[in-house]
Amino acid sequence: MQDEEIMTPSPDESGYILEVENLNKVFPITKNILGKPTSVLKAVNNVSFKIKAGTTIGVVGESGCGKTTLGRTILKLYDPDGGRIIFNGDDITRLNRKKMRKYRTQIQLIFQDPYSSLPPRMTVGGIIGEAVKVHKIVPKTEHSDYVRAIMAQCGLRPQFYDRYPHEFSGGQRQRICIARALAVKPQLIVCDEPVSALDVSIQAQIINLLKDLQEKMGLTYVFISHDLSVVKYITDQILVMYLGNVMELAETDEVFANPLHPYTQALFSAVPVPDPDVKMDRVMLEGDIPSPVNPPKGCKFHTRCSKCMAACRYIEPKYIEAKPDHFVACHLYDGEVMKNLKQCEEEWNRICLEEEEKKAAESEKRKFPFFGKRKN
Repeated sequence: MQDEEIMTPSPDESGYILEVENLNKVFPITKNILGKPTSVLKAVNNVSFKIKAGTTIGVVGESGCGKTTLGRTILKLYDPDGGRIIFNGDDITRLNRKKMRKYRTQIQLIFQDPYSSLPPRMTVGGIIGEAVKVHKIVPKTEHSDYVRAIMAQCGLRPQFYDRYPHEFSGGQRQRICIARALAVKPQLIVCDEPVSALDVSIQAQIINLLKDLQEKMGLTYVFISHDLSVVKYITDQILVMYLGNVMELAETDEVFANPLHPYTQALFSAVPVPDPDVKMDRVMLEGDIPSPVNPPKGCKFHTRCSKCMAACRYIEPKYIEAKPDHFVACHLYDGEVMKNLKQCEEEWNRICLEEEEKKAAESEKRKFPFFGKRKN
């Protein structure tokens, strides 16, 4: 571990609190008699990004694209199947549960559902103060005052200390969840759609609370959401995911002003503009998301892309820096592919012909099962 710490740049030198490099998470779907997986789901596939301390990265995409799995893998709630997770200069990818204990207070999670994520038989003070006792954040004599101070920071009244979760509204419960995460003095918080289950008016209060806490405490957020209006307001950079893969990554203003990937363009064209005189140039996506267990070859988005080319159907796009600090995985910005469009078309036609011949041969075998066998 000492050698790894020397090789890895410290957060002071690099400026990044979290670095994710080619992260993978695979779930087995079916297994054979020996217990080996025969089909798998690649929930997170070669995802890479970096976050500077005190900033927020938004992770967006359609339901089932792997956003929540990415957040939980970063937290080591799921063991990664490849890649690296570097937190504060330390490689935590392969650490066991015992060695991860010292990082648990530094990385926290705010769950999506404030109703099911709180234990119903514990009081608010017990919920917020449980981890404080376990990790010995403050002496026992200061425990109650410390918890009440955290409650006050999150907009919770002191008299709520001895009450139970069922006595509160959704917005107040989410404030309890935020207070629970802050109680152990974290540096990084993964927010898994923290406002999606709340009313719109309450959403604004929770988002403003998160921003205020970030400014006061220097927190870093990984903000998972499908609400692009919220993401635009709270984040500094945006990572767009589709079927476990990163489609695009750039600063928030850059992505909204100049989305490069056709998938990002379609997503962001659906964001409403509060101006009746502005005509929406909506990009409609055709078809449904393919099965993540059996994704398409080449670019996973090509089955729904209006700009699909022959190369997209069988060549997986490279993740390239199309502009300074603006990364995208699309053949439209790969100069090598764009120069050889004709060759790609010919190669695709050859692949299609081979597939047709293979299907025809299999069809003949089914019609004449004894055809081609040597007679005794």
